[in-house]
Amino acid sequence: MRRTNSLRAMQHAQDLDLDIDLHLDAIRPWRRATIAVSAVAAVELVALAAIAFVALGNPLASHLRETTAAAAGPPRVRTAQPAPPKKAALARADTSVMVLNGGGQAGAAHAAATRVSAHGYQLGQIGNAPGVTPRTLIMYRPGYAAEGARLGRDLHVRIVRPLDGMSTTQLMGAHLVLIMGR
Repeated sequence: MRRTNSLRAMQHAQDLDLDIDLHLDAIRPWRRATIAVSAVAAVELVALAAIAFVALGNPLASHLRETTAAAAGPPRVRTAQPAPPKKAALARADTSVMVLNGGGQAGAAHAAATRVSAHGYQLGQIGNAPGVTPRTLIMYRPGYAAEGARLGRDLHVRIVRPLDGMSTTQLMGAHLVLIMGR
């Protein structure tokens, strides 16, 4: 009886081995499919990384070059210095000045107009500037930089520049604009 039990146990073990082998064979196609899909995904990932490197690499490289150049400072290039203003062509009596109040203080434009006329300049329009100006400045029409510089010296105004934010038609014939700031 022992022997038959042993034979039965061996037969049962062989049947189990056969079942396990059949079961593993059923699993193995899924393993192969998983490995194949993983390999395809890895190839796709490498291809996408290469495309991203090509697409983003050039702009990124140029950006890095620009920031490195900016950090190094501007290139040392000699620029021509602006020519000093020529001698004023118009006499003070022939130079018309528009006076605008840009500081918001009542009467500032009329007080400045009195100072301008005391130096011998013609007075143009007197009024309020469209906005608030923090500092007093003089603007000049094209071709009247020397006259603007002379008015700046006469009134001790440091900021003298070309027309900015105004057109020559808004000057109503004036050569210069004095904008009183705060």
